[in-house]
Amino acid sequence: MTQPFYRKFIGNAAFYKAVLAVTIPILLQNGITNFVSMLDNIMVGRVGTQQMSAVAIANQLFFVFNLCVFGVTAGAGIFTTQYYGRGDVEGMRSTIRFKLIAVGIFCVAGIAVFLLFGENLIALYLKGQGVKGDAEATLHYARSYMLIMLIGIVAFSITQVYAGTLRETGDTLLPMKCGFTAVAINLAFNYVLIYGKLGFPKLGVDGAAIATVLSRFVEAFLIIFMTHRKKEKYPFFTGIYRSLRIPKTLVKYIMVKGMPLLVNEALWALGTAILAQCFSVRGLIVVAAYNISSTIFNVFMVVALSLGNAIAIMVGHQLGARRHDDAMDTARKLMFFAVVSCAVCGAIMAALAGPFANIYNTTAEIKDMAKSFIIIVAICFPIIAFVNACYFTLRSGGKTLLTCAFDGGYVWVIAVPLVYILTKATSLSVVVIFAICQYSEITKAVAGYILVKKGVWLYTIPNRT
Repeated sequence: MTQPFYRKFIGNAAFYKAVLAVTIPILLQNGITNFVSMLDNIMVGRVGTQQMSAVAIANQLFFVFNLCVFGVTAGAGIFTTQYYGRGDVEGMRSTIRFKLIAVGIFCVAGIAVFLLFGENLIALYLKGQGVKGDAEATLHYARSYMLIMLIGIVAFSITQVYAGTLRETGDTLLPMKCGFTAVAINLAFNYVLIYGKLGFPKLGVDGAAIATVLSRFVEAFLIIFMTHRKKEKYPFFTGIYRSLRIPKTLVKYIMVKGMPLLVNEALWALGTAILAQCFSVRGLIVVAAYNISSTIFNVFMVVALSLGNAIAIMVGHQLGARRHDDAMDTARKLMFFAVVSCAVCGAIMAALAGPFANIYNTTAEIKDMAKSFIIIVAICFPIIAFVNACYFTLRSGGKTLLTCAFDGGYVWVIAVPLVYILTKATSLSVVVIFAICQYSEITKAVAGYILVKKGVWLYTIPNRT
C-alpha cells in the first residue's frame, strides 16, 4: 500500500527540484511583497485604528481592480504558456499585445470609477455600529489614500503584463529581482513618510500611499528596461510596440477562453469585497479585526499561490506539448505537496495569532477578535490550499468557463448569501459567522476533487491561426 501511494502522490528529487526552481522565486517575490505590505499595515496600525481601517477599506476596493487586471492577463496567459511550450514566439507577442491593450482599457475604467464613486464605495463599509466621528475620520483618510494610489495604477498594470508573461515562460527570477527592489523602496519610504523620519514630513496614511506609488513606478521601469535590453533571452518582447495587430482568430480564442477567467476574477473580487462589507455592518471594530487577520493570512497565502502558479506553469507546458499523462501526474503530486505545505503553514499561523495581534496599537476587543479570526483561518488553511490547487489545475487547460463556475460561482451562490443572511438576519457572533464562512470551503473542495479527478481540464489549446 505504501509504495503505490508514494509513487502516486510524491515525486522524486528531480521533480521537486523542478518545482522549487519555479516556486521559490515566485514565493520569495510575493512573500517579500506581502511581508512588506504587512509591515506597511502595522506601521499605519501603529498610528491609529481609524487610519488602519481606512487603508484596509481602500485596499479592499483596489483589490477588485487588481484582480480584474490579474484576470485579463491570466486569461491571455493561458495561451502564452502553451505557445511557449511549443516554441511559438509570434503567438506569444500577440498575447502580450492583447494584455497591454486590455489593461489599458481597465486602467481608464478603474480611474473613472474611483474618481466618480470612490467616496460612496468607501461609505458602504462605514454603516455599521460605532461612533459617528470615527466613521467620518476613516472616510477622510481612505479617500485621501485612494486618490494618491490612483497615480500608480498604470505602472502596476504594466508590471503585471511583463511579470506575468515572464512567469508563464518559467522565468521567475527577473520579476523577483525587480520586486525585491520595489519592496525595499516601499519599506524605506513607508518608514520615513509615515512617521516623518530623516527630515521628511510626517504624512501618516498619505505617506504610505506615496511610498507604494514610488515603488510601483520603480518596479515597472526596471522590468520593462531589463526585458527589452535582453533581446536574445526574451525575443517575444521584441517588436511588441511596432504594431497593435493581433490575429482575429487569436482574439476570438482569448475572448472565449480568457473572458470567463476575467469574469471569474471580477466576481470573486467583488464577492470578497461584499463579504467584507457584510462583516462591517457589525461595526468598525470588525473592520479592524478583519484587516489584522487578513494581513497575516495574505503572508502565508503566498505559499499556496506560489504552488498554484507552479501548477499552472508546469502543467500548462506539458499540456502545450500534448503530454497529458505527465500533466495529470504533475498536478496530482503538486496538489498533495500544496496541502502538506499549507498544513504546516497553518500551524505556524495559529501559533502567531496572539503575538501578531498584539503588535497593533488598538483596543483589546479588536485584538481578541483578530486572534480568533486568525486561528479559524489557520485551521482551514489546508482546505484553502487544496481548493487553490484545483483552481490552477482547471485553469491550466483553458477550461475557463468551468473555472469561473467553480471559483466565482461558489462565492456568489454559497459564500455571499450565507454571510449576508447570517450577519443581517441572525444574532450569531461575528466570530461564529466567520468560522461558518471559512469552513463552507469544504463544499468547494469536494467539487474541485471531482473535477480534477475526472480530467476534464486535460486539453491542449489549438494553434493561433
